[in-house]
Amino acid sequence: MISVLLNKGKEKAVLHQHPWVFSGALQAIKEKPKNGELVKVLSQKQEFLAYGYFNDASRVAVRLLSFDEAEIPNEDWWRKKIKKAVEARKDILTSDNNTCRLIFSESDYLPGLIVDKYGDYLAVQILTSGVENMKAVIIDELQKLTGAKGIFDKGDATARAHDDLPATEGLLWGELPPDFVEVIENEIKYHINIVEGQKSGFYCDQRENRKLLAGFVKDKSVLDCFCYSGGFTLNALANDAKEVVAVDSSALAIETFRKNVALNGFDPFKVTPIQSDVNKQLRLFKEENQKFDVVILDPPKYAPSRSALDRAARAYKDLNRLGMQILESGGLLATFSCSGAVDMETFKQIIAWAALDAGKEVQIIHQFHQPADHPVRISFPEGEYLKGLLCRVY
Repeated sequence: MISVLLNKGKEKAVLHQHPWVFSGALQAIKEKPKNGELVKVLSQKQEFLAYGYFNDASRVAVRLLSFDEAEIPNEDWWRKKIKKAVEARKDILTSDNNTCRLIFSESDYLPGLIVDKYGDYLAVQILTSGVENMKAVIIDELQKLTGAKGIFDKGDATARAHDDLPATEGLLWGELPPDFVEVIENEIKYHINIVEGQKSGFYCDQRENRKLLAGFVKDKSVLDCFCYSGGFTLNALANDAKEVVAVDSSALAIETFRKNVALNGFDPFKVTPIQSDVNKQLRLFKEENQKFDVVILDPPKYAPSRSALDRAARAYKDLNRLGMQILESGGLLATFSCSGAVDMETFKQIIAWAALDAGKEVQIIHQFHQPADHPVRISFPEGEYLKGLLCRVY
């Protein structure tokens, strides 16, 4: 096995079992490993630190797998890690909920692998060269453990490009998912589109937050921004919201949203779906002096990296300022960020700036987090990406 030698002082993060070694930490590489090849990481004193897979096209030159010299990440190692992750979700998968994230990359000690379960189908994201090399083993083990009818590749083209991998998408095993796969979450049914939908097809990371927020909406008017396939809206309707206006820029999202309202037998006259840019629509509501009791803001990732943090902060501030301005006094703002580069304290500061600009007084009454199937590995705080605030606005 080829050895990778670290610069002096760069072993600290590895000793703390952080799974990334950046290219700038490398002092020397004995021979030339192929991208995705397993290597041994050594300190400057030639002491063993970890095993990981190498990629010279990525800023993360080595993604670490095992910190025990006796535990070499072979095929059996991969199968055991996959089984451990899948078994950890057994309590989440019930008759009321047949969708969840089965494998969450670094947080499940499998960097570069994401697997989501949607009923009888799996959506898989293979994001790194090391995982690409083990794809056949991964698919075989997933099929054995889950009995899935089909396993579909939803490779994230942007993430794969960081490892110099081509974009991929297509059937990996079994049956091609139908246009709309029916799943259930919080006792609510959804039709989701795995093949053409955003990300892997559905955002199951908001499962617990949808249910919690629904407890505040009885007899209230709700605005659900970036509604996608209707997660927050459907939970609100199930908890007797007076009416819901739902906004998304995607035609497919709005089509799926309408199907999901009908699928659950909710009153279509209580729901107004709008295909529009959210910021544009919020300004229009403000001009028309339209007010809501509850406003939900669940935007896409504004800060894909720390370099985008300043620009993202301005975007989050403007969005939340507009949301606050169309709330009834004493109304609730449920606002989220899925940008890992934005931590909770930074997000609170952004909301404070938005409140100042909007001329509003704001109280935080609850903090939202990601659920148990999106665990945060204690040595990898970067895995904590989803955060949110429930605010009362005056």
